[in-house]
Amino acid sequence: MLDPKDIHEDSQTIKSEESDSSSNRKLQALVIDDDLQVREFVSTVLRDDGWSVAEAETAERAYEMLEERPWSLVFCDVMLGGEDGFAVLRRFSEEKPSAQVILMTGHGSAVGALDATAFGAYDYLLKPFGIAQVQTLANSVRERILSRASGRSRAEEKRERSYTSDIDLVGRSAAFVQLMKLVGRVAPTDLPVLIEGESGTGKEVVARAIHRRSRRAERPFIAVNCGAIPSELIESELFGHVRGAFTGAERDRRGLWEEANGGTVFLDEITETTSAFQVKLLRALQEGEIRRVGSNQMQRVDVRVIAASNRDVEAEVNQGRFRQDLLYRLNAVTISLPPLRERREDIVPLARRFAERVRPGLDAPVTFSRAALRLLEQYSWPGNIRELENAVVRAAALSDHTIRPEDLPERVRRSSEAVAKDIEEGAQATPAQQEEWLTLEEVEKRYVARVLEHTGGNKQAAARLLAVDRKTIERMMKRYNIHPVKTVKIPSQTA
Repeated sequence: MLDPKDIHEDSQTIKSEESDSSSNRKLQALVIDDDLQVREFVSTVLRDDGWSVAEAETAERAYEMLEERPWSLVFCDVMLGGEDGFAVLRRFSEEKPSAQVILMTGHGSAVGALDATAFGAYDYLLKPFGIAQVQTLANSVRERILSRASGRSRAEEKRERSYTSDIDLVGRSAAFVQLMKLVGRVAPTDLPVLIEGESGTGKEVVARAIHRRSRRAERPFIAVNCGAIPSELIESELFGHVRGAFTGAERDRRGLWEEANGGTVFLDEITETTSAFQVKLLRALQEGEIRRVGSNQMQRVDVRVIAASNRDVEAEVNQGRFRQDLLYRLNAVTISLPPLRERREDIVPLARRFAERVRPGLDAPVTFSRAALRLLEQYSWPGNIRELENAVVRAAALSDHTIRPEDLPERVRRSSEAVAKDIEEGAQATPAQQEEWLTLEEVEKRYVARVLEHTGGNKQAAARLLAVDRKTIERMMKRYNIHPVKTVKIPSQTA
């Protein structure tokens, strides 16, 4: 006969086992952060959302827990007491490839976002964040897991490169960090990429970052400025030629496409090419084959193509200057780089990085006065990062250890004075005159118009004053609908 006490204990055991079984059916999440408040916040949100959650204070403790559960989701802080979040990402990618790792940081950077996604992180979350952001990411991971074929896991390449390797990719603005996440995700693939952006926004820097994080990283990266090569020579330059193909072709010559075999070709200013060349480029992309000028033999060449333009490529297609089928082949992924005026939080970090490069041998680093930093932040930088670099390099070379307003180019100081004058006049205006504050775009428009008025409509002279190229001036005139009146001599009238 069974003792009632035994029956009660058996019943409790069954309930406990059922509870454990139910818990095991939940998706497993691990939260790693040395900040107790953050750790508990993320854990609470996940538990309320139906996850089974465990916590770890350090990377070392997380490693001890690797085999405890079938982890599906890991929230990990980048800056931990011992090994950092990138080490955790690599370890989980190798030993628990089915776990989706989300890196959290209070010191976000563009390079961090780029490397996080390139090395396999599901996302890169900037602190402070709220409940909705955690829930959105967790739900996205849950949907991904449920939709994935049973037993299927992702294969991640082992990567040993440092996540601070791209010294030119400096930035903390939300727009730039978000963009670098996309760059990081596309880098490990073989997809062709189209990079759009104004002159000086760093298109080649981004292209090189993609190459360094791809499986082709140990192979050549060949950059070609299509706008600098005469149209009659570009085919030979890229695809090579055989002896006797044209006057002066005294021997067979490999083109840059063959030199890049196994690597990446970066075609800058792709919209400067002719329609005839675009047809041949399209075939090279579609078939993976090229033919040297003057040869009948096709050659297979394995390259990844990254193209770039400072023009609106779709507008070029609409105007018949660029082939639509080539655009479709090139823009599997399109990356649009924002101009510097749209990521002003990045101006000071960039300026400091450029200053460090100019005089690296000095014991004391080059610094900036507050007034100089204000001038840099207020200027519109029509030439973008390239113009900022030139201004800082000049200032650092002229200064002692501190860059002051007088060390900066006159155009930067003059622009700031114009902005200050507008603000002062606005402050003194009547309420009827203060209908709206000027946007930075409006300030830039007015300033460019004033420069063109000063040069009598001479675009080349205006470009020299603004330290940009003529094409940039023309784009700005088109963007802002500026039509300067050229200075002419009016003949005297006779009675």
